[in-house]
Amino acid sequence: MQTPARATLNVGPPPSAPYSHVVSAGGLIYLSGALADGPNRQILHPGDAAGQTRAVIERLRARLEAAGSSLAQVVSVMVYLKSASDFGTMNEAFRAYWPSDPPTRTTVIANLVVPDALVEMTMVAVPDGADRVVVHPAGWQRSPSPYSYAIQAGDAVFLSGLISRNGKDNTVVPGDVAAQTRVVLDHAGEILAAAGRSLSDVVSARVYLPDATSFEQMNAEYRRYFSSAPPVRATVRAGLASAPYVVEMTFIASSGPRTIVEPGGPQNPNLSTAIVAGRRVYLSGMLGNLADTAGDVGKQTTETLTRIDRALHAAGCTRSDIVDSLVYLTDVSAFTAMNEAYRGFFGDRALPARATVEAGLFASDGLVEIMMTAVKP
Repeated sequence: MQTPARATLNVGPPPSAPYSHVVSAGGLIYLSGALADGPNRQILHPGDAAGQTRAVIERLRARLEAAGSSLAQVVSVMVYLKSASDFGTMNEAFRAYWPSDPPTRTTVIANLVVPDALVEMTMVAVPDGADRVVVHPAGWQRSPSPYSYAIQAGDAVFLSGLISRNGKDNTVVPGDVAAQTRVVLDHAGEILAAAGRSLSDVVSARVYLPDATSFEQMNAEYRRYFSSAPPVRATVRAGLASAPYVVEMTFIASSGPRTIVEPGGPQNPNLSTAIVAGRRVYLSGMLGNLADTAGDVGKQTTETLTRIDRALHAAGCTRSDIVDSLVYLTDVSAFTAMNEAYRGFFGDRALPARATVEAGLFASDGLVEIMMTAVKP
């Protein structure tokens, strides 16, 4: 069961979990998280982050080519790395695939659903022949890691994960989470200005904090930059690749008008429930932590998806239009229970792309948080 706005594709054996390898919709190609796993979910290259990085990228390359794209057309990569100690090794293996004009990239430290997996990646790409424009602010040095600061693809601008580093000389800008949040958001504004956009065009944000106690301090600074109509957002506790940094943020901006959707009225000053930008519908990370769902990840998943369904309908689309999903679990041992509830939500519909990782949530009783993107037919 598919809408004309989207097409799904599986390359090789179908996934054992409820997701599709590839979803194409609205001019973008969404790839699910890939691991370096073989038959029976056994991890290839155990203990070898470089080998797993290459295996993951080769797997995603095959899926891109089957979908009419290529590594050269990738605009955004999300890297989940099990250990920060593997960052340099992963970086060098990654660099070999994009000797010039690499995609944007965000790397965070997270526990993965397969015990021996060291690296997981998701990608967003454009089809072969579609425009993919690298954006680089004047006077900034190239990043020391293999990523571009921003790439424009049609009406969307994807930004790399930003940390408190001076773009002009690549030096660390020290400070507490408030100071680093200001640096990140000021730099996001500079990057967007180079693309002819501004922070007011941001539709989606992901925030990563290694220290849960810094949440409110980060929020206070964040609200100064998004004082009205804030983007959708998911914020989790996750490790960063380098110790001096205490916050990382990644954004998507969109040209043209956008519509804020609040099914129950505005409830959170830090984020919007949903934003419609062109045909795309961006949803904030949602939870299902209620008194009667406490301690039960299946029930919380069902409640979360019920809330997502409500937001989708308010935005003028349905669960059949979902193209991409990100699931955060506080404990990856709950993967199977979450999957059962998640699968029931979609029934016989074509499944979206998805990544699932372990991360800390900022609701003490929350067990699962889900962030989604949909494309209207």
